[in-house]
Order: sequence, then C-alpha cells, then structure tokens
Amino acid sequence: MSFPLPVTECPRPTLRLVGPTEPGDSTESFLESLTLCVLEVLAGVRDLDQLARWVSDDVYRVLSQRVVLSARARQVTGERSIRPTFTIGRTLHSEPLPGVVEGVVIVHGKARTRAVALRLERLETRWRASAINVL
Repeated sequence: MSFPLPVTECPRPTLRLVGPTEPGDSTESFLESLTLCVLEVLAGVRDLDQLARWVSDDVYRVLSQRVVLSARARQVTGERSIRPTFTIGRTLHSEPLPGVVEGVVIVHGKARTRAVALRLERLETRWRASAINVL
C-alpha cells in the first residue's frame, strides 16, 4: 500500500528507462514521472519536446493539439502558466502482454482529482507511451 506523496514544488522529473519486469516500484516511478511531465506540458510549464523520446508519434500529435488548445484557453482568460501542484494518489499497473505495460495514476490537485491512463510498449531497448489519456 502506498501513501499519497505530497508534491509542493514539482521539480523536473528525470525520466529513465526501466523495465516493467523489474521487481519493486520502478515501473510505478516511471509512470508517475511521465504523468507529472504530461500534466506540466498541458499546464504550459514544460516544453512538449522534452517528452518526444518517451511518447509515440500519435501521442505526440495529440498532446501537441491539446497544448495549443490549452494555450489558447489561457490566453483568452488571461491566465498565466503556473506550475501545477499535485499529490500522487494510487498507481496501478499490469503487464497484459510481454513488452507491454498498462497503468493508471491517480493525481489529486487543488480543484479536482484526475486519472491518467498510460500504455507503455517496448521499442527495442526503450519504452514509449503509445497511449496517454488524461481523464
């Protein structure tokens, strides 16, 4: 059982290659780091190009469209980009197929709680997110 991890100032997480078959919580750490990075990209405080090597072309394209929409919405409302503060809740993951990891990270923010679903696939010696859904 993991306890919520308070994140007051979110440093730029280092994304490192980990194998989902490794014992321990290395897969959970990777999923949580990638989730925080995606949420920072959507908030406008992290550049999407920093995630390019960790996501598939399709995911990059969708995130790029969402970044543009978020930036336009902030511009219309006059909001500025602020680093979001989140608390990581529960992280669940499974390996439905060899070389595939699917996980859900629950993220608690000030205004609401979100679930981020991710699917990682092995690409030779690296892992890439082939699907990311922020709910």
